[in-house]
Amino acid sequence: MNNFTVTPVNQNDHDRWNRYVTEHPGSSVYHRFEIAELIEQVFCHQSYYFKSSDEQGNIVGVLPVIRLKSRLFGDYFVSLPFFNYGGVIADSAEIATNLIRAAAQQATSLGVSHLELRQLEPAESDLELRQDKIVMIKTLPDSREALQKSFKTKLRAQIKRPVREGATVRVGNLELLSDFYRVFSENMRDLGTPVYSINFFKTMINQNWLDTTIIVVYLDGEATAAGFLIKDGSCMEIPWASTRSQFNRFSVNMLLYSEALGTAIDQGCTSFDFGRSSVDSGTYRFKKQWGATPVQLNWQYWLRDGEPMPALTPSNPKYELAIKAWQKLPLPIANFIGPAIVRNLP
Repeated sequence: MNNFTVTPVNQNDHDRWNRYVTEHPGSSVYHRFEIAELIEQVFCHQSYYFKSSDEQGNIVGVLPVIRLKSRLFGDYFVSLPFFNYGGVIADSAEIATNLIRAAAQQATSLGVSHLELRQLEPAESDLELRQDKIVMIKTLPDSREALQKSFKTKLRAQIKRPVREGATVRVGNLELLSDFYRVFSENMRDLGTPVYSINFFKTMINQNWLDTTIIVVYLDGEATAAGFLIKDGSCMEIPWASTRSQFNRFSVNMLLYSEALGTAIDQGCTSFDFGRSSVDSGTYRFKKQWGATPVQLNWQYWLRDGEPMPALTPSNPKYELAIKAWQKLPLPIANFIGPAIVRNLP
């Protein structure tokens, strides 16, 4: 039987960690070593990265963890906050379990309430399981022409609607950040959700290990819909997309997603990740019409001393009044105070 040891990670493990992540079939770009530096730089949260090594010193499993601590929302571990993916990846279930136990021991010593693992595949461990979320994934054809032909007549008509109104699309990066953020922050305020700082997105754009793209739809010179895309190997993900409500009648969101899918094909991707949804929700049905199929998310929880499952979601009734109040804030005020709140929400 092989012997494996679990130890904290240091800067000397940088290259070996990333090499393991690159080669592991269950990894994501968010498992990379640099993610801790990004989160610490933007949100000032402490990271706790664990690795498991065999007798020869080869890494055989990794688990990145971030601690979120605030008076308002509590003190807890997440792997990983702010993104859809994270959790433990390892060469075996035994190694994965040992890494989770090491993180749980760290959590116990610090007094945090729980550890959330954002798993795609559940780890073989005695943990609470949450399965109310899915991601929607579409297999892409090899050309834009084939993509358009795959759409139903109604969908093609909805895509053409904003074009007939004179809408145009720009695809870029940093030069489109302010227009993206205008759309995104306004939509988040309208939803009653505190917004990330623009620096969060700027920092991601400036990472040479992270492949990002911004798409903005304009109508009469105004930014009306926008998306922030991240390429992870052969998959393009759109974790953040928004429209301004006064332009929804022009179906600008349809043009946005059509261009996002086309951009993914242009960049050699074979699949497109529409992001997280609740089954049978409005966003679920929207994504399904593009030909996306659901993939179950298996979020797992270690809970300290019988703590209840966390419920830090907008659907929690106790946040209803706060959401309604936030929707009434002037946009500059929401954008000013929002980042200080959302940094403690996973």
